[in-house]
Amino acid sequence: MADISAADVAKLRRVTLAGMMDCKQALKESEGDFDKAIEIIRKKGQAVANKRADKEATEGVVLSKVSADGKVGVLIVLNSETDFVAKNADFQALANKVLDIALKNNPANLDALKLLPMDGGKVGEKIIEYVGIIGEKLNLSHFEKIEAAHVQSYIHPGNRLATLVGFTKAGIDEQVYKDIAMQIAAMNPVAVDKDFVSDAMIAQEIEIGKEQARLDGKPEEMLEKIAQGKLAKFFKESTLLNQEFVKDNKMSIRQYLQSFNKDLTVTDFKRYTLNL
Repeated sequence: MADISAADVAKLRRVTLAGMMDCKQALKESEGDFDKAIEIIRKKGQAVANKRADKEATEGVVLSKVSADGKVGVLIVLNSETDFVAKNADFQALANKVLDIALKNNPANLDALKLLPMDGGKVGEKIIEYVGIIGEKLNLSHFEKIEAAHVQSYIHPGNRLATLVGFTKAGIDEQVYKDIAMQIAAMNPVAVDKDFVSDAMIAQEIEIGKEQARLDGKPEEMLEKIAQGKLAKFFKESTLLNQEFVKDNKMSIRQYLQSFNKDLTVTDFKRYTLNL
């Protein structure tokens, strides 16, 4: 029987994120062989993952972060089965590690993120390993990124809602960027401006407006005009630059931004929330 030291156990825990007892047991089974111990923990994670494949993983965390130069931002969603696990320090450490890997490597999409190296394996593999450690289904389900002259992130308290927003100008008062990121979190716009709204969504809003007017008993020849009026209201309420600024409803977001720099606007934004 190999002599298993506390240092060996601690090292395996750092690499795999497994619990101390699981690490000690894996080292015993492998007779002190570190690589074999890692494989034992991986196999355990895969076995548990297979058993829990049909479970729902709808809890978890939504995190966003921006690079040191402020030009790249990433957002990830790591799901768990229960809110209890989502609040676990080790689970949150795992999510933040994945977030940092995403920010450092700037992958093209979610699949590319899962293939990035992490602690001797790949991101996707490490998440499966952690399933065996924690005993719940976990799922890295969402990844977004923005590149712009300046990118701002916001994470709402509780880690269930996060935003990213890109701007045309850097060097503006930091509070301005934060205000817009929080506006997106609070008001959930569908697009940056009306020109960014899809034709399908516009057609849907017009049909809804017509049907509402029809139900109100308006004459058929008035329906199109009424629907167009409702569409204009939709653009004002649901597109970011046209929304009223939540801190001062006397101005729109476009007016607020231009009060600091006439060329300052939003290029793109991302918003994700778990069921609140």
